[in-house]
Amino acid sequence: MIHPTAIVHENAQVHDSAEIGPYAIIHEHVTIGADCVVGPHAHLTGHTTIGSGNRFHTGCVIGGAPQDVKYDGEPTRLIIGDGNTFREHVTIHRSNTLEEDTRIGSENMFMANSHVGHNAIVRNRAILANGALVGGHAIIGDGAFLSGNAVVHQFCRVGSMAMMQGCSGVSLDLPPFTIVRGINGMCGLNSVGLKRAGFSSEERLELKQAYRALFMGSDLMKDAIAKARERFTGVLAEQFIDFIDSSERGTCSHTKR
Repeated sequence: MIHPTAIVHENAQVHDSAEIGPYAIIHEHVTIGADCVVGPHAHLTGHTTIGSGNRFHTGCVIGGAPQDVKYDGEPTRLIIGDGNTFREHVTIHRSNTLEEDTRIGSENMFMANSHVGHNAIVRNRAILANGALVGGHAIIGDGAFLSGNAVVHQFCRVGSMAMMQGCSGVSLDLPPFTIVRGINGMCGLNSVGLKRAGFSSEERLELKQAYRALFMGSDLMKDAIAKARERFTGVLAEQFIDFIDSSERGTCSHTKR
């Protein structure tokens, strides 16, 4: 199922069940798994390994060289899991060193013109809406939602099921289950997402109380964390506290605006 106008290097490994569309370009060191669909004018390059069931729409550039002036052509890697969708003109860059890979998990949605930089990690079931940008070395947690034109600074972490409102930006870590608006300003929990994910009202209430204790109280953060560990013992609350406690950049803060 390779269109006659596609250019596929003879050494590329393309599963027999994959479909390669018109004018697509597949370079030498690309591996494409079962049931993948590569759309027209898509460009898959670099040392890129792609799992099964991925869809690449028109004009994607997947595995391109990192936008890093220190990069000098090393055979760095991009690893992609299963069942991801890459819409029109998405760009995903391979890593800038041999010691690390850029990694995309499974069942993620990358909407048109979104971008993931070198050495970044996007875990599973995340959504990057149109124009969302993820800087190098950033980590996007499971089920995170980056709305249109949201921006994640390099080396930042966005926690599981966190949500970034449209045109928002983070240069600090965004804790799991929270919502950010503007620049680094949290406005509470992603309550709708938590409910849709099936978490109980008790779990959501404990998480809300933990949020208030850590971000709306008067204690220093290190003291607030110590008290929160004694008070909140649920799985979600522990994940929330651990993320904040492990932050090296510092986390976004609560805002009333």
